[in-house]
Amino acid sequence: MNVALNVAVFAAFVAATLVVVVRAGRRSDTSTDFFAAGRSITGRQNGVAIAGDYLSAASFLGITGAIAINGYDGFLYSIGFLVAWVMALLLVAELLRNTGRFTLADVLSFRLRERPVRTAAALSTLAVTFFYLLAQMAGAGALVALLLDVRSGAGQAVVIAGVGALMIVYVFVGGMRGTTMVQIIKAVLLMGCSATLSIWVLARFGFDFSALLGAAVDAAGDGGAALLEPGKAYGRSELTRLDFVSLALALVLGTAGLPHILMRFYTVPTAQDARRSVTWAIGLIGVFCLFTLALGYGAAAIVGPATIRSAPGGVNSAAPLLAQELGGPVLLGIVAAVAFATILAVVAGLTITASASFAHDIYTGVLRRGATDPRAEVRVGRIAAIVIGLLAIGGGILANGQNVAFLVALAFAVAASANLPTLLYSLFWRRFTTRGALWSIYGGLSSCVLLIVFSPVVSGKPVDPATGRSASMIQGADFSWFPLDNPGLVSIPLSFLLGYLGSVVGPDPAALARYPEMEVRALSGAGAERAVDH
Repeated sequence: MNVALNVAVFAAFVAATLVVVVRAGRRSDTSTDFFAAGRSITGRQNGVAIAGDYLSAASFLGITGAIAINGYDGFLYSIGFLVAWVMALLLVAELLRNTGRFTLADVLSFRLRERPVRTAAALSTLAVTFFYLLAQMAGAGALVALLLDVRSGAGQAVVIAGVGALMIVYVFVGGMRGTTMVQIIKAVLLMGCSATLSIWVLARFGFDFSALLGAAVDAAGDGGAALLEPGKAYGRSELTRLDFVSLALALVLGTAGLPHILMRFYTVPTAQDARRSVTWAIGLIGVFCLFTLALGYGAAAIVGPATIRSAPGGVNSAAPLLAQELGGPVLLGIVAAVAFATILAVVAGLTITASASFAHDIYTGVLRRGATDPRAEVRVGRIAAIVIGLLAIGGGILANGQNVAFLVALAFAVAASANLPTLLYSLFWRRFTTRGALWSIYGGLSSCVLLIVFSPVVSGKPVDPATGRSASMIQGADFSWFPLDNPGLVSIPLSFLLGYLGSVVGPDPAALARYPEMEVRALSGAGAERAVDH
């Protein structure tokens, strides 16, 4: 019965959102409609959609599980995700809206050589998107493993494939407008569900947060007091401290370089709406971060860390297990549906970002040199969405079982290494050149990916006796030589350095001559893309 109820609740959500997507997709014929929703989304709507896009499976499943298992150290994910928005608000939102059309490459190519810069920016966008998609697909596998008691790898692979298929349909039919509506619905559901669970947990302990923390410590058994102190997840050695600094750097700097977040700033009519979007997003995300404290410590106190670790889905199952303990199968079904909604909304946003980057930057900007019909660009974007969805399914099956919060942190590291330095240099440094952009993007991207491949995240971690599995992606192998789990501490400064060195070795008169125009447009909005009238 539990399985039938869970499936029924999720099916109802999918049916409702498909209706919304189909209706929204009726106005997605031109490239501006398909990739930017006709720039017709209001600041408040876009802020809620950004929160829906940003609060992913890593937030709801991964952070809750991380707090339940690691306590204080797990909450640092929430802090990093929230603080990152200050940089997005102050440095990126309005300037990006004024200087671009659909993608990050629009900003970079404004005053730099278009074809090489668009190619580099598109490759970077696709890499970041792929890492982020891995996290969402891993979350889907973990969730269904718990709900449907699917313990076999083949069964979870089928579920991941189903999520990927729905993602493709959302983007193919609805475009950015349909994706935005799904993200708004998902954000409302997620905030409502998190608030309900948090209040329910606090009510169990007489709304005494200290009592909740005490119960979490007691449930953890020996060493439970470590849940309230730093160091449980990252230890106290010099190496683990460096790993934490690397993670924090990636989280704080990564948001302003995430392509699917940057693309949302193009869906609003003006730069003022872009700033208003970020303000709304910060408010919603900040409140959600407070909810994760109650959810994580509540799961530790009521479910218990040992039960969470041994459940199908592992750490990512903390929130669903908490719901089951509080409200039985009905609440579990609702929470599961919201978690699925979270995954579907985020993967749809990621997919349309990747498809826009390929269609607008690679196909139109590089291959066709700008000479293409907007409808043809939309057609290529839809085909790209299908291909990207299939790749995401394959990668998600490989990453199944990983902590989704940590996989997202890797995506943040790639974004902060490959995108952010180039974006900031382009907006604020007059002497920035095309060579500097290419050195920064390719150097940051390649160093970050290389260090991830040869890190303990991919291979070499010891086998956990409780689960019989290693925490690394590839089981039974060890080819790691880079000691840190997150490469941000090395790759982010390297990218900034390469961007500087590439720019000072030789001048770029054309880029220098166009900087005043870009500066005026970025600050004033003169000449910026406007909303489409229907």
